[in-house]
Amino acid sequence: MLELRSRDVLISSLVFALLTVVVFNFALDIEARTVDALAPGVLWVAFAFAGVLAMSRAFVIEKDKGSLDGLLLCPVSRDSLYFGKMLSLFLFMAVIEALLLPAFIILFDYSAFTWEMGVAMGLATLGFAIVGTLFSAIAVNTRSREIMLPVLFFPVVAPLIIGAVEVSTGAVGDVVGAMGAGRWLQLMAVFDVVFLFVCPWVFGLVMEE
Repeated sequence: MLELRSRDVLISSLVFALLTVVVFNFALDIEARTVDALAPGVLWVAFAFAGVLAMSRAFVIEKDKGSLDGLLLCPVSRDSLYFGKMLSLFLFMAVIEALLLPAFIILFDYSAFTWEMGVAMGLATLGFAIVGTLFSAIAVNTRSREIMLPVLFFPVVAPLIIGAVEVSTGAVGDVVGAMGAGRWLQLMAVFDVVFLFVCPWVFGLVMEE
């Protein structure tokens, strides 16, 4: 939450996401007949890139100021530390997405927004925060943490990104893959539940080292 109050990372993440949307808008020359197929992918690429930028700062302040060891000596469980960081990252990403959506709607003439897409955004953002908090804790102790985080993060969250794009495509163009929006939402929910149990446990092991 310190990063959110300082607004440095918030502004840089938002500007990066806006630039991504603008560049794709001009590079792909999106028209009315192609917006249904292209816009959802652009939206989630922007969300994912902005999220990684925010995640890379999750533990940096504590590490650079040498307060991470003091934080680990506090009489609280590793799970409490993990869930505190995870919730702050989730709120941070939700704010970025809420600020980016109006620009995306204007640039892509995007008028469709269904409850399925809202649920997909919530599940994907939660999954990003769950996995991103763990990998941010792992990457902060490496020499090339800015490179290590996306290398670890994107392969694991690929099912979430694919599911979010499929559900968003259905919201815009009424065309969802063979699984249907409901199946993709179920897959995303299962992903979040599984990693919600796995990540805190692995986080405890990582912090012990």
